[in-house]
Amino acid sequence: MNAHGRGIAFVFPGQASQREAMAAELLEHSPEARELFRRAGEVLGLDLAGVCTSGNEALLTRTDIAQPALLTTCVAWLGAVRERGVEAAVVAGHSLGEFSAWVAAGALAFEPALRLVRRRGELMEEAAQRNPGGMLAIIGLRDQQVVEMCQRASAAGMVRPANYNAPGQLVVSGQAEALDRVAELARAARGKAIPLKVSGAFHCPLMDDAAYEYSRLVAALQIGEPRVPVVANATAEPVTAVDGVRQAMSKQMTSPVRWTESVHRMIGDGVGLYAEIGPGQVLTKLIQRINAEVKALPVGSLAELDALCQEVMP
Repeated sequence: MNAHGRGIAFVFPGQASQREAMAAELLEHSPEARELFRRAGEVLGLDLAGVCTSGNEALLTRTDIAQPALLTTCVAWLGAVRERGVEAAVVAGHSLGEFSAWVAAGALAFEPALRLVRRRGELMEEAAQRNPGGMLAIIGLRDQQVVEMCQRASAAGMVRPANYNAPGQLVVSGQAEALDRVAELARAARGKAIPLKVSGAFHCPLMDDAAYEYSRLVAALQIGEPRVPVVANATAEPVTAVDGVRQAMSKQMTSPVRWTESVHRMIGDGVGLYAEIGPGQVLTKLIQRINAEVKALPVGSLAELDALCQEVMP
């Protein structure tokens, strides 16, 4: 029984959280994780365990490999958490991490999720080549200021808010000249503008080509009713029914990630503890920026897993 009752959320990181050897420790100690990676490798026709333990950074920068690698690593850590008897009342994921959340909720089986994520990565890469663009993190300004800057910069090309990450941190996506203009406006307003190391302009209309085929794949998926609510990126609302899962998945590629609103929604529903399951601490830090009164813990090592268990079941 969780000491926090219904106050625990599992949250899953998105692309850019992957790191060299991110699954090495878990694979060394967990037969269940080794079996999961073996299955994933068969589905992908790739030594995924090798990719996630060898420290091959070049492979992990490829979207079509990084996305299934991160999904598999997150699901493996999820299994380790559940083996300790820890369960969540609600789940959510940031961008790619939402697919780990669907798996965690039982709405999507692991292997169909893996195939979908691999194809999603391929489609995003193809769309990025046809419609070049990038992403820019704007730090230190209010969201509405950045929205207005995007509107002003749109004369130079397409640019839109893509990730509402935390107060004072909004990522925009778009074409190069428009991004340059937003960066100028942000710096003039005493904000910071940091280009992200990504291959395209994600979560914006430049992904429309990819979204068309992706939505057809989603329409054909076998989807189950979530066992716990999943707070969706596109709406920041909990999804509890099959139709809602399909709609949320279909919107996700071109809609902004409403992470700040999603966290506020979970806090409003009584969630006081957030376990970031997978590599890195990106979401842990964002959640603490959104509300310093709630607790967020990363779970990407055995020591961090122990710390979560001590927090939940002291």
